[in-house]
Amino acid sequence: MEKKESPSGSDAADSSAGSHVEWCKQLIAATLSSQISRTVQPDVLNRDTKVSRRLSTWKSDDEDDEGLYCHEEYDLNFPANALNRPTLGFGALAKFSHNQVPLLPGETVQITVEDIMYICPFSGLLTGTLTITDYKLYFTSLIKDSSFILDVNLGAISKLETIREAKKENQQEENKAKGIELVCKDIRSIRFPFKAEESEPEMVEVLTKHAFPLSSGLPLFAFKYKDQFPVDGWKVYDPTAEYNRQGLPNESWSISRMNLHYELCDTYPSILVLPKNMTEEDIKQVASFRAKRRLPVLSWIHPESQATIVRCSQPLVGPQDRRCKEDERFLQTIMDANAQSHKLTIFDARPKGEALSTKAKEGGHENKSFYPNTELIFLDIPTIHVIRESFRKIIAVIYPIIDDAHWLSAIDQTHWLDYIRLLLSGAVKIADKLESGKTSVVVHCSGGWDRTVQLTSLSMLMLDSYYRTLRGFQVLLEKEWISFGHKFATRVGHGSESHDNDERAPLFVQFIDCVWQMTRQFPTAFEFNELFLVTILDHLYSCLFGTFLCNSERERVDQEVQSKTVSLWSYINSQPNEFTNPFYVDYENHVLYPLLSSRHLELWTSYYARWNPCMRPQAPVHQTLKDLLFLRAELQRRVDELNVQMPSSYPSSSSEHPTPHACPTGTPLHSAF
Repeated sequence: MEKKESPSGSDAADSSAGSHVEWCKQLIAATLSSQISRTVQPDVLNRDTKVSRRLSTWKSDDEDDEGLYCHEEYDLNFPANALNRPTLGFGALAKFSHNQVPLLPGETVQITVEDIMYICPFSGLLTGTLTITDYKLYFTSLIKDSSFILDVNLGAISKLETIREAKKENQQEENKAKGIELVCKDIRSIRFPFKAEESEPEMVEVLTKHAFPLSSGLPLFAFKYKDQFPVDGWKVYDPTAEYNRQGLPNESWSISRMNLHYELCDTYPSILVLPKNMTEEDIKQVASFRAKRRLPVLSWIHPESQATIVRCSQPLVGPQDRRCKEDERFLQTIMDANAQSHKLTIFDARPKGEALSTKAKEGGHENKSFYPNTELIFLDIPTIHVIRESFRKIIAVIYPIIDDAHWLSAIDQTHWLDYIRLLLSGAVKIADKLESGKTSVVVHCSGGWDRTVQLTSLSMLMLDSYYRTLRGFQVLLEKEWISFGHKFATRVGHGSESHDNDERAPLFVQFIDCVWQMTRQFPTAFEFNELFLVTILDHLYSCLFGTFLCNSERERVDQEVQSKTVSLWSYINSQPNEFTNPFYVDYENHVLYPLLSSRHLELWTSYYARWNPCMRPQAPVHQTLKDLLFLRAELQRRVDELNVQMPSSYPSSSSEHPTPHACPTGTPLHSAF
């Protein structure tokens, strides 16, 4: 639990008093807002705060006192009028507690607090019941005849602060807590003031314990979640099958199990694709010359030119410009494996100045004098610390109040879209080097698990239409992000109370934002819809599924994640229509080059600003898409029936009029150049 830290001396008093004054102002404003809101029609407030409950038949458990059950659980972590979310619960029934709190299989109530106040930034001061389980915070309040529900999974909480009364002069005893503020990873900030005579210490203790279970010596909720789905999401990604799909192994590349016990590199997966004509001893020498032993390995191979995307970490050249003959020969082998080009392009994701500065820490970049026929390009993508600060500014702009008069300038000053553009621009350069230049590329940053994976996965998404399908995108995430050791636990801070850890950064959010930008520019090229992307980000934080837990494949094996938790893909693939784009056309073998100018990039408000009722669409977008999917299926069924009824002497309509999934002969794509 985080308490607001106070500066020393007189500044401390000023800061403490200022915080208390600000808290009081908000409480007064909320109270006034509450008085005003009582004159508003209930259905108006309902439109902004109440989530439609998609509950099927429910029943009591043999009329006993164990509560009620329903066949589906409803998720209130997404606005009602933006996208109606599909339900959880395919196996065991979702249980209800005595006070009608929906519980997932394995979820238990920890504490219930009656008559507590919540400061809603949009509806004013509300009084209701707060229930804390080992998975979520659930607040309910009655507004006349309508229910207000706030549902926050505890994994989304980044920081818990207690707000205390300003200390008066000569006051000896410790000030009582006046309320708590929950700062969430999904942009929300939630405040509960306490009544004057109460401090709610037990509630704060329970909330802290279960919001940050690892800091309290408890397991993450994913290890308690016991739901069952008709599809096993852990079977989505088979590395050997994926490399076989790409045409591997071949005469130049082999599928190696040299890292089977994670001894070559403990942050790499057990199965790697390596050059055939490099000995194991040479490969070990290369690993020792790369940061964290993350040696160059193949990620993707072009089906025609055999040009490859190879990923790794920075070379450990140091201030003396050390050399490694095995590393130099390794990169030459990568170049030679591609008969259509006698060059190799090395994309260093960092600014050149950053790459040079790492030499003092034994890092650095490749010296072209030692690597003949190579081209070194710096992509100028900033560090995780810059991205974290930019994201903080985005939050300040959009939550809870949006200044319409200065909206564009405020967004511009965050530089968030500038960094989105840099990532997409780098990925376009990589993709074009393979597609047009038929040249193999090596991509790295410092550690090879942050900017590197953003670039490789985005370029592969542009090059390979398989990754633009619902299942293919899951394979892409499992392969490039999860198995190759993006540090999800560290970057997200799963279950940890150390919110100020400077290793945290929204890099995966930034990547998904880039994907959304592409789906907006190419609305028919992706089989998945926006809800799919939002659901992934919600469960990045939730700790409900095991998919994004831990920092590496080795850690997941040690913690038995696959056998003890449920995969997010089990949930997704058990109801694929919920996440399918009805306008999808399979542009097979087409490369996507998104436009990169500022006028073609925009803030993803339907994700970042979704908690603000004023930013929600008036129509339920997701339901409209589902209706279109149903209509398309009906029309296709009718076409099939007519084809059967037509005389065999006539050519079938399907041969003259291809279905929406037929591969187009021309390219519908535009170039970024």
